[in-house]
Amino acid sequence: MRNQIEFEVSGKYALFTDPLTKIGGEKFSYQVPTYQALKGIVESIYWKPTIIWYIHEVRIMNVIQTESKGIRPIEYNGGNTLAYYTYLKDVKYRVRAYFDFNPHREDLVYDRNENKHHNIAKRSVQAGGRRDIFLGTRECQGYVEPCDFNEGKGFYDEVPEVDFGHMVHGISYPDETGRPERETRLWPVKMERGIIRFIRPEACELTRKTGEGVAKIFGSENMESVDQLHEELFAEGEKA
Repeated sequence: MRNQIEFEVSGKYALFTDPLTKIGGEKFSYQVPTYQALKGIVESIYWKPTIIWYIHEVRIMNVIQTESKGIRPIEYNGGNTLAYYTYLKDVKYRVRAYFDFNPHREDLVYDRNENKHHNIAKRSVQAGGRRDIFLGTRECQGYVEPCDFNEGKGFYDEVPEVDFGHMVHGISYPDETGRPERETRLWPVKMERGIIRFIRPEACELTRKTGEGVAKIFGSENMESVDQLHEELFAEGEKA
């Protein structure tokens, strides 16, 4: 697939919070990562407002297992309270993602160099990402490395199908839709032989408005151009 990257992300714990479990103050993880959580990981590897990352598919490599912990989160009105969070344990995923240019960013047309963006993205995967990687929440550190998506044996490779029901797909923000609304998307999730193939955000039929917002303004004063970044990274490589 054009402009594609493949990587493996792993960690000791992950928390892809099911929003239905947050009402009482507790948190319980979905059994598999959401589209939005994986998109966040890809954007930590490499992101610019010029591009939009799309998650094509994820392969679940390890058995799904959980561990509950007693946590003392800080309350909004001060002090601490006791809550139980249920995390996924010992997770490992292989991800395929690709990017398109953001059609709602006509102000960044000068930054649309497909080849340079792709080269920087592949290099960022090799470096483990340009920012810290989190598996759903900040306390769950993740680690990224390049991989062959189909290589190796996954725990669910021989399982024909697992149905996870409806899950959150992601959140649509104004800077990627061109609309002032913020929308939450849901979709029915199925895993076939260890692989979940995602639909694109615009194909989600279950959406609900959850807020409003405006697209952030970017320009030369607060964004490094792809030409500058490419020259900086690959000049450093040549020196090394």
